[in-house]
Amino acid sequence: MMLLAITLTFSAFTALSLAMDKHQLELHGKAGASAARMRVWRWVGWALLTVAFALCVLDHGWAIGPVLWLGAMTISGVLIAFGLYPYRPRWIAPLAWALPVVGLAVALVAR
Repeated sequence: MMLLAITLTFSAFTALSLAMDKHQLELHGKAGASAARMRVWRWVGWALLTVAFALCVLDHGWAIGPVLWLGAMTISGVLIAFGLYPYRPRWIAPLAWALPVVGLAVALVAR
């Protein structure tokens, strides 16, 4: 379940970054998204962070679940901020779609 939480936080941070003008221009060039679409990205990002938090708490309890959620957010944030955005920004959106599917498959096989 921890891998699923990491992949969900990665997708959440990607959605939250797509809700910002700067990252819209970096990923899509001059064709930035409308304000309504950026609002949707913001809601999707927060919803994915909430789901990741719920998974961590359900899997590990209230004692350690929030700590693991913070760790998952740290791993995802570092990967995006220091790995992909500076060097491979075009990889972020496809990975944000594919990684949660991989994480879910691993979580289902591991159970």
